[in-house]
Amino acid sequence: MHEMALAQSIVELVQDHAQRDAFTRTRTIRLSIGAMALVDPRALEFGFDAVSRGTVAEGARLVIERPAGTAFCMDCSGNVEVGAHGDPCPACGGYGWLLVAGDDMRVVDLEVD
Repeated sequence: MHEMALAQSIVELVQDHAQRDAFTRTRTIRLSIGAMALVDPRALEFGFDAVSRGTVAEGARLVIERPAGTAFCMDCSGNVEVGAHGDPCPACGGYGWLLVAGDDMRVVDLEVD
């Protein structure tokens, strides 16, 4: 379950910022996880609850935004929105598309005390 490692990285990032910016509590962590990122948000939340115990991130609420994937279809030469790996192009039905966005994950912002 790579979500546990991702959760640990999020906690480490929050702790680094807490040390640098001198805050003691994290209320909210807003994440952007592309729909094509192959990350299960529920598993990430579960892992986060486990690894954040005893840290400045404990009890923080994760707000997860899921922007759609964008692909370039080589069959119809268009940019299209895609929902899952292996889906056909919604414009032409072809399978010759290359993902150009929507597989990334980033921390957007933190709400802290």
